[in-house]
Order: sequence, then C-alpha cells, then structure tokens
Amino acid sequence: MRKQLLAALLLGASSVLTPALAADLRIGLQEDPDVLDPDQSRTFVGRIVYASLCDKLVDITPDLQIIPQLATDWSWSDDGLTLTMNLRQDASFHDGTPFNAEAVKANIDRSQNLPESRRKSEVKSIAGVEVTGPYQVKFTLKAPDATLLAQFADRSGMMLSPAATAAEGADFGAKPVCSGPFKFVERVAQDRIVLEKFADYWNKDAIHFDKVTFLPIPDTTVRLANLRSGDLDMLERLAATDVASVKSDSKLQYAEAVSLGYQGITVNLNNGERGDNPFGNDPKIRQAFSLSLDRDAINQVVFEGVFAPGNQPFPPTSPWYDKDYPVPARDVEKAKALLKEAGYDSLDVEVQVANNPVQTQLMQVVQAMAAEAGFNVKLKSMEFASLLADQSAGNYQGSQVGWSGRVDPDGNIHQFMTCKGGINDSKYCNPEVDKLLDEARQSTDNAVRKAKYDAARDILIKDLPIIYLYHQTWIWALSDKMEGFIAYPDGMIRLENVKFK
Repeated sequence: MRKQLLAALLLGASSVLTPALAADLRIGLQEDPDVLDPDQSRTFVGRIVYASLCDKLVDITPDLQIIPQLATDWSWSDDGLTLTMNLRQDASFHDGTPFNAEAVKANIDRSQNLPESRRKSEVKSIAGVEVTGPYQVKFTLKAPDATLLAQFADRSGMMLSPAATAAEGADFGAKPVCSGPFKFVERVAQDRIVLEKFADYWNKDAIHFDKVTFLPIPDTTVRLANLRSGDLDMLERLAATDVASVKSDSKLQYAEAVSLGYQGITVNLNNGERGDNPFGNDPKIRQAFSLSLDRDAINQVVFEGVFAPGNQPFPPTSPWYDKDYPVPARDVEKAKALLKEAGYDSLDVEVQVANNPVQTQLMQVVQAMAAEAGFNVKLKSMEFASLLADQSAGNYQGSQVGWSGRVDPDGNIHQFMTCKGGINDSKYCNPEVDKLLDEARQSTDNAVRKAKYDAARDILIKDLPIIYLYHQTWIWALSDKMEGFIAYPDGMIRLENVKFK
C-alpha cells in the first residue's frame, strides 16, 4: 500500500511539474539590455524584452500596418491637430493598478518631463493630454505630426504603472512594472532577465509560456551551440555565416525579415572634449573615411552577402531612400586626396565596438580598408551597454553602433540629427536640417515628406555625423519543438500564440 501511495504521489508530481517545465521559454540575446525603463533605454535587445513586458498603445503587423493594442481605436481631427483614442477597459498593470486614461496622461507627462527621458523628441509635438472619459484620451498637438502613431507603436507608447513610476522615479528600471503578457521577476546583469506570465493579462489565452528567461550571450558561436544543446529554445540575430548550417539542421527552424534600420559609425562632433579632434571637426576627413570603404565587400566578407550595403538611414529598398546618392563605390585615391586637403597624410582614429565576434570582424575589415587611405584605426572593444554609456557621455571619437529602425522614416533620423534629438550622441547641430526634419513631421503627404528628407540628405551626405555601412536582415533560429513564431521587420519577438508543439 505504501509503495502504491508513493507511486501515485510521484505520478501526480510528474503531471504537475512537466507542463510547468515545458512552458519555460529560454531566449538567447546578442547583448545585455541597458536600463529596463522605456523612457530611458535605447538598446535593441531592451525592446525585445519590452515586447513581452510592456504593452503599447498600438502595435504593428508584419507588413507594418498600425493596429490596436491598449488603444482599441482612434480618430484624427480634420486639421490634424487632435488625436482621440479609446482605450481597453480590461487591462491592468502588473502591480494591480488599473490601466485607464489617467495612466496614459501620466505616461506622456513622464516621457516629456522626466529629466533622464530619451523620448522627449518623439513626443514633443504633444501640447496637451486631456482625459475625456475614464477610457478615452485626447492628444492636442502643437502642429500636425504624421509620426505620432508610429511613435506610440514603440517605447513612447509603452504604458508604465503610474504608481510605480511615482514611487521609483529614475530608478524605475530596476524593477519595471508594465501591463504586458509577462511581469518582471529578476535581473542579474550580464546573466539573465526573468519574466513570468501575468495572470490578469487581457489577452492571456494567447500566451502559452509560464516563464520567459532572456540570456545575453554575445558570442554567436556559443549562442548557437546553446540552442543546439537544448539550453536555449530560440535565439535572435543568428550570424550570417551560420545560416546554411541552421537551414540544413532538421532539429532547428530558421526565420528572417529584412530590417527597418541600419548599422554605421557614429562620430563625436561636439559631445564634450573628445569631439574636438580632426575626425570630429572636419567633414572632409569623414568623407575620406567613408570613401575608403568597400561596402559590397564588407557585406560579402562579413555577412555572406545576406545583408544590404548602405549609406543612408533607410535601406536602398525603402521608398524613403534618396536615389540621388547611391551607395558609393570605394575610391582610395579620392579618400587620400580629401585627407590631404584636410592637412593630413595619415590620421589616428579610435572607434569603439561591441565585444561580439560579428561586430569585431566587421570593424577589423573596416580597419584594414581605411588603413589603405591613411587612417590608423584603433579598435576599442567594449561590452555593449558600456559602449552606449560612453557614447552618450561623449567619451568616444567614433562608435560602431546601429539602429533597429522604425515604421515611420522619422524614427530613423530625427532624434539622431536634430540639435536636441534624444539620441543625438554626435551633438551634430544644423538649423537647416532641424527645419527640414521638423517640416517632414508636419505633413501627411508622403511626397512632401520625401522632398524634405531628400533636402536634408543633401546636407547630411556631406556632414556625415553617422557613416552608414549596411542594413541587416533579422535572423532567428528556433528549436523544432516551437511553433507559431512570426518574423517581424522590426526584429521584435512577439510571443502571442507562440508555443511548444
């Protein structure tokens, strides 16, 4: 009898434990995110975590249409100066406080006024937020802003618990409280971020995991090895050199989507004392550096031809790309001549780079190419969050960094190139560029907007505060036991209706 009882207990324990274990998802990230506060953060991997942690007012479809999330519907006034949104009535924050119109107002106020906020330029068109009902909010704009809904599909639209932000202030990111499908459990820097399913989530029936653990593993080879061994269930940013290997592995799945963003070298022009150097002071030198590079060769050597060479914030396939300035061919002699005109036969330049194998290889190729034109490039390898911190603080000359891209073209350029842009780490400032990019925000006519972006490109192609290199394709690898994953061009991992087979 005792043996039968023990067997029954073990069987019961197995039936309880097995589903729980089977519903724990492990995702390998290329880097460790920075602070988990949507108002302060800037990393791509941080946005991947937010896709599970923080719902937004609106979201996008795989073909970039804007759809409801926390807002159920919206309408614009005829003059484009008022946006009215109706909100979900069945959503709440992870701390149990309700999501409502007052919460939306508090979130916009924080994005605009928190001293540390990086969202200020994204929501600066909002003159006021009026609560017109418990679940209705009206945004009054200073001028028409064609980009606002797209901003609300990203960090500017992520809703945080007003109770938590009031209590924690700038320290909110240590224990974020949002309203997404998973709530925060713990974070161990450089090791893991753990989330667990939010029992009161409004769309909980579409969520099939009890826990999600994000594991930063910068080495692409190690990340893939962990997937193959079963220590990971999926990874983001599979190395281009591993695509064929994954496609031929029957135990793995492959997914890809062309990105909206870019990778390049951000140059310190006026961000503190380190911006006062020839590379930052003279656009001719930056033009010479750009001409020393063979972007097609970089794509072939480093990325197996999977990515797209680039020289603008938009990929050549984008309707916003300025065809008057195609990707330049390498011209070492012209690069040498420009450097000579600037007064140098050779020049030392320090560029910081993330300490992962792919970006390191990229910059080693750049280093070798630039050397032929007279540039002595010193590479400073750094952990990615530290790299961004130094970049923000102005403690750099050049920084190899990218941007994951946004649905609206404004998101790829305005906050980087306007004098007070929230992520303008170059501290580039040209009033004419500000004027053009602000005007592009105010029109809903795409032809008018395109003309403004093209006029700004006429200036930026010479000033080169960012030397663009390529546009990547987002590549994921998944265990064959998973199903339901959909690849999005913003590179996010959305877990609605994703599950184990």
